[in-house]
Parts: sequence; structure tokens; C-alpha cells
Amino acid sequence: MEVLKRRPAATRPVATPSYSVAQSAPHQILVCKACKHQGSSCEPGFALLKKLRAAIAAADLSGDFEVSGTACLAGCVPGHGGPCVVGWRATAKATWLFGDIDPAQPIDDLVEFSRLYAALEDGWMSGKDCPPRLCGNTLARIPAAIIVTREGAVQ
Repeated sequence: MEVLKRRPAATRPVATPSYSVAQSAPHQILVCKACKHQGSSCEPGFALLKKLRAAIAAADLSGDFEVSGTACLAGCVPGHGGPCVVGWRATAKATWLFGDIDPAQPIDDLVEFSRLYAALEDGWMSGKDCPPRLCGNTLARIPAAIIVTREGAVQ
């Protein structure tokens, strides 16, 4: 019988800022604010975060959405030109991730997507149902996690 040798575990640096983001509203919008390519904070991400918080409040969606900055969402491409990645998540709903979001452009499509997402029971929709400018910027649509144990399904 051949004995498999285990490679030494690679050490992983501690995440700074934290990758864990507490959620205080039923839905959460995450804006990438840390650039993995530059190893520093992302000024366009901070600009989009501020602009999106104001737009969600102006649209009277603050009770439904928390807009948070987070560490790198790993959806950008260096030198691609579109600096921001934005995600939507909620318990028992699909998670959506959009890239190439320019904070200098109007963000009405992001607010419209928020309205659509909040209205859907499971957060699932066809990409063609997304606001037009977001259709081509979809990086991922991830089904809600359902964990099954011996006792049954756990959400």
C-alpha cells in the first residue's frame, strides 16, 4: 500500500480588511474596496460605495438594503479599465456579482436591480431580466446555498 505524503500546509495571510461582513438589513450590496492588483484601497470602489449608499437612501430602499464595502471580490481584471465589482446577497436568495462598474457613470441600473432583487423570493432571474447596462457585466449568479444534514435541509 502506497503511503501518500501530505504537503506542508501553505500559510495564508490574515485578511486585512476582514473578509467577513456582518449584515444588518434583509439584503446586502457589497462593493469591492480593496485592490488586489495594487495591494491598497480602491479609490473608485470607495467613490461607488458612497454614491450607491446615497442612491439607495434616495430610492427609499435603506430599510431593505445595507450597502457595505468589502475586501477584494476577485472579479476585476488588471488594466481592464472598469474598476468596480458589486455583489448582491441575502439569506435564501441567489447571489449576484457584476463587474466593470464605473463609479463615474449613472448608477440607476444598480438601484433598479436592487428593486428587482428585493421583490424576488429567491433572487433568481434570467440575465435578460436585468437592467440593460448590467446584462453584459454579470460575473456570476450563484444559487442560494442549501445545506443538507441528517436532520434535513438547513438554509
